[in-house]
Amino acid sequence: MLRIERLTERDVVGYQEIRLEGLRAHPESFGASFEEEEAQSLSSVGERLAGSIVLGGYDNDCLQGVIGLYVPGRIKQRHKGTVWGMYVREQSRRRGLGAALLARLLREARSVVEEVRLTVVTTNTSAIRLYQRAGFQSYGVERRALKVSEWYHDEMLMTLSAAGLHGA
Repeated sequence: MLRIERLTERDVVGYQEIRLEGLRAHPESFGASFEEEEAQSLSSVGERLAGSIVLGGYDNDCLQGVIGLYVPGRIKQRHKGTVWGMYVREQSRRRGLGAALLARLLREARSVVEEVRLTVVTTNTSAIRLYQRAGFQSYGVERRALKVSEWYHDEMLMTLSAAGLHGA
């Protein structure tokens, strides 16, 4: 049974475990690196959870996926949020958990932002399809956005406008 909840400081150990797993397994999919994230203290990670919208997706009471929304604090930028850190464990993929996490995040975003943006590595076609089904549209590609070891990865820039956000 799938369940989505907002993560809090009490979820820090499980969250950090799945976050590190995602960074290790798919370093090209995240702006953060495994090494940087592993060096974070649990209290620092707990502060991130307390100060952000971070959702966890559970399958049979086991944390199997996460997604976050960053909203800038600056007055001129707080109308737009950025999806970050989405990851679903391999055994829970293609079961609707990613779509459920994204849908719940977009429902929560409606009350705090007018637009939601994200970036996705251009080779991650399944994630791109997921975002497109949710109404996101591409507005560009950042070439060589990430460098992992000696390899460069392009990222697609995607947005969901206010109209799409409120229709989601």
